[in-house]
Amino acid sequence: MKKKIALLLVAAMTVASLVACGNSAADAPAAAETEAPAEETPAEETEAPAEEAAEAPAAEAGSVAVFYYTYGDTYISSVRSALDAALDGAGVAYQDYDSNNSQTTQTEQIDTAIAQGAKVLVVNQVDTGSDDTTKNIIEKAQAADIPVIFFNRSVSEEVVTAYDKAVFVGTDYEMAGHMQGEMIGNYLVENYDTVDLNGDGVISYVMFKGQEGNAEADARTQFGVEDADKVLAEAGKEPLSFYDSNNSDKYLVDKDGAWSAAAATDYLQTAMSQYSEANNNMIELVIANNDEMAIGSVTALQNAGYNKEGATVIPVFGVDATDAAKDAIAAGSMIGTIKQDAEGMANTIAQIAQNFQGGADKFADVDAANVVGTWRVNIPYATYTGE
Repeated sequence: MKKKIALLLVAAMTVASLVACGNSAADAPAAAETEAPAEETPAEETEAPAEEAAEAPAAEAGSVAVFYYTYGDTYISSVRSALDAALDGAGVAYQDYDSNNSQTTQTEQIDTAIAQGAKVLVVNQVDTGSDDTTKNIIEKAQAADIPVIFFNRSVSEEVVTAYDKAVFVGTDYEMAGHMQGEMIGNYLVENYDTVDLNGDGVISYVMFKGQEGNAEADARTQFGVEDADKVLAEAGKEPLSFYDSNNSDKYLVDKDGAWSAAAATDYLQTAMSQYSEANNNMIELVIANNDEMAIGSVTALQNAGYNKEGATVIPVFGVDATDAAKDAIAAGSMIGTIKQDAEGMANTIAQIAQNFQGGADKFADVDAANVVGTWRVNIPYATYTGE
């Protein structure tokens, strides 16, 4: 009997160590109600009676297992909150996993969820743009005969369409860059003399790129400048000029691929030590691939005395329309952003998951205007410059 109980305890602790902190429409274990990794759970919580621990697996049999590339991304956190609410409202059992920006971790979590009986996989893939990773995930889902819904981070049509129970919910990612560029161009035309601090007839800018090898980041980096230049050219203005002529890339990238505020703050503070109004070469415009990097830029500017009430404002533009960005726009420390509809994405994912579970057409009750072929749903973007 002791040996049996000991074995059950070991099994329970193994399950707990594989859980990646989520929520469930069904009763979740205590360790899953926090956003701390399971291995950080106090010892006394894992020493509950073996029978109770064994009845609280990471992914409830028949549930939806949702894998986020990281909980640390502000936009992804907003999708998670909205998706949790949508699944809760529909009475669908689910489990969230934080892959902590590690594809190895995410792959192990997927294996665990499938082994524990999850019936739908919802995947925000860590290794974005990697067909091999996408194929691997699809092969696991196909072997278990369960659907997989990829979202937010782009996956290729060729790979997804190879499995009839695989779909992608995302955006027309190039559109964000086009819309941001047009918004920037229009703003500059209307405020050119104010933005041109040194009066040389050219706007000096910095571009913050979220990640190398990411299709969304590539498109936003390219079109955010190209489309702004088109608007400027139509108005008879000079094209934008990257502040550092020695940087042939014409962007600064978060080397950790985290699209982080901290990276933008560090980069901009370092740049402003050399490129400043005092040196007559101040950076006059900030373009960021996402709102996190835009907010990080605002922090650096405010540390230098800019973008505060009564102070000179260096225009800052982002993408996502996070609450923090909306607050910054309302305060006048940021100019605009492109809304990436977290709630719209979450509701679409929840609907498709329910369709798969209920045996309906996978795109039933999904706005047909957003459906692309048999494999994809694009959630529309919108410009945001204040309520």
